[in-house]
Amino acid sequence: MFAVGMHLVSEDVLEKKFVCDLNACKGACCVEGDSGAPLSDEEAGIIEDDWEAIKPFIPKEGVEVIEKEGNFMIDNDGDVVTPLVNGAHCAYTVFTPDGTATCGIELAWKAGKTKFRKPISCHLYPIRVTKLKDCDALNYNQWDICKPACACGEKLQVPVYKFLKDALIRKYGEAWYAELEEFAEVYFRVRM
Repeated sequence: MFAVGMHLVSEDVLEKKFVCDLNACKGACCVEGDSGAPLSDEEAGIIEDDWEAIKPFIPKEGVEVIEKEGNFMIDNDGDVVTPLVNGAHCAYTVFTPDGTATCGIELAWKAGKTKFRKPISCHLYPIRVTKLKDCDALNYNQWDICKPACACGEKLQVPVYKFLKDALIRKYGEAWYAELEEFAEVYFRVRM
């Protein structure tokens, strides 16, 4: 781990290659897993406040779950997460005709109906953020369902931090991302 600004970043975020390949995985990260997408308390409030604007973009089964269970729930670990449909996919998931999972919240954002793009935990994936006392620790999360994304990233030679540029800027700001890029440049120059 190394420090960038006030946060810790694992070497894997620089070294691992990753580019989502939705044609191969079909958005499995919206479907697989033990619970819904992690949410901050602020995000849970935004989703709740913007529900009426988001609702038209969510399939009927997702709407039914959300209206019965709420816009978010607490999972077995005590974390705030999105609800699931039948214990499977995120209730905000929209499936395209070819079966690819996409985010209904993001569809509402693209349509200009909400200013909230989607949960930052989803936007930052495959980085997982652990809150420490005074900083965040950013770690690369390797998941078998993302093997096609790893292969695509290797083929295109795109490291995780570059693939997630927009998400990292959204979370930590332009200045922090610029510092990360500078660090990466020195890191790879020294390693060569």
